Amino acid sequence: MPAWSWFVIAAVVVIAIALVAFLALSTARRKRSERLERHFGPEYERAVGEVGDQRAAEKELVARERRRQKLDIVALAPEARAKNDEHWRKVQTAFVDNPSAAVGEADRLVTSVMRERGYPVDDFDQRVADISVDHPHVVEHYRAAHTLHLAQEQGNIGVEAQREAFVHYRALYEQLLDTNVETANEKPKEAKHDNPRRADQHDHISPS
Repeated sequence: MPAWSWFVIAAVVVIAIALVAFLALSTARRKRSERLERHFGPEYERAVGEVGDQRAAEKELVARERRRQKLDIVALAPEARAKNDEHWRKVQTAFVDNPSAAVGEADRLVTSVMRERGYPVDDFDQRVADISVDHPHVVEHYRAAHTLHLAQEQGNIGVEAQREAFVHYRALYEQLLDTNVETANEKPKEAKHDNPRRADQHDHISPS
């Protein structure tokens, strides 16, 4: 066999290996994209929109998952849950007479529950990133509530906006008390999805 024939065969083999590697990589990326989009839902779309690049956004979401996997998130003890529920009911009742104070207390209570569960709470953006892994369908409620809370601290935002903030806080609060911790800790990348329908229903619920 002529020497050049071996060069042709070698080139064909190299090209075939490169093609197989390319197809395998493309398949892996596609499956990762599908998994991330399926799990994060609207949070996936938000990340892509903010970053402006799908691959960079997915890298950020995977980084969130890896950080979340290192956290020791625990369920509330029955006593702690009962205490927080009682606290929430008092705050909800207080909204009628003092909505501004109730919104501020709702923010503090949600942060307190997150701390009890094991989420780091020093930085708001990091809290949002961590929560987005376990509760991708309600994390936007948290952002909206926090934005309204900050606006309230700058001035009067009106009772309707305060009601909206309170409802947003309640959406996250209820999820924080209703988490399958074992699943979340063992399989953070496949953490159970919150019920988007349930989360959306909060948009039409009054604080009382």
